[in-house]
Amino acid sequence: MKYEEAIQQLETIVAQIEDNELDIDQLASRLKEAQKLIKFCKDTLYKTDEKIKALLGEE
Repeated sequence: MKYEEAIQQLETIVAQIEDNELDIDQLASRLKEAQKLIKFCKDTLYKTDEKIKALLGEE
């Protein structure tokens, strides 16, 4: 999965929650999915930050 795809999925989940489109079972499931997507995004950003720092340190 790419970072952009994860962000799009998160935006979809947020929109569904804001529009009250989910019943309680769906809400629990989508929140778990959102947690996984958030972790993926945070990890991706951290890894990218580390790569950038390494590249800048090499110059």
